[in-house]
Amino acid sequence: MSKPIEIIRVAAAQGFWGDSLDAPKRQVEGGPVDYLMLDYLAEVTMSILQKQKERDPSMGYARDFIGAVESVLPAVVDRGVKIVANAGGVNPAACARAVRAVLAKHTAGDRVRIGVVSGDDLLPRLDELLASGHELRNMETKESLTSMRDRVLSANAYLGSKPIDEALRNGAQMDITDRSTNTALTMAP
Repeated sequence: MSKPIEIIRVAAAQGFWGDSLDAPKRQVEGGPVDYLMLDYLAEVTMSILQKQKERDPSMGYARDFIGAVESVLPAVVDRGVKIVANAGGVNPAACARAVRAVLAKHTAGDRVRIGVVSGDDLLPRLDELLASGHELRNMETKESLTSMRDRVLSANAYLGSKPIDEALRNGAQMDITDRSTNTALTMAP
């Protein structure tokens, strides 16, 4: 006897930071959805977020995400829709704090578990990596990072789906991550 196929419905609502603010709500209200995936982080966005965090340590995440969470909160609380987003940018902990404030405002804080996935930030390790022989060459010019090290604002690795999947398996209903592959946000669910 074959095992029945489990259907998991993943709706995508953001493709970049600044995308349609109505899309998350339209997606969860437009049909059955198990997971809402929001992808905010392009390479240039990471640099912008890093500059914001340098000016204000409580920033560095996609602030649009907070409004998106608020707009879909009834679906999250009442229907159990889970959210997977790389809205954490360069400061996923600050993003989670901002989301927790929204949850508290709507008295939903005890009903939604937030998972935070981080580990993409290589900036603090760049000098160590260069000193140990990793040249980190430009893919186009083949120039070593040492020639432009003083101008580097942000250095991030792409996380895969495993840490996101782990957060979901550990009960997170909302997973906020930093830089991940685009596919990881959908593969994890």
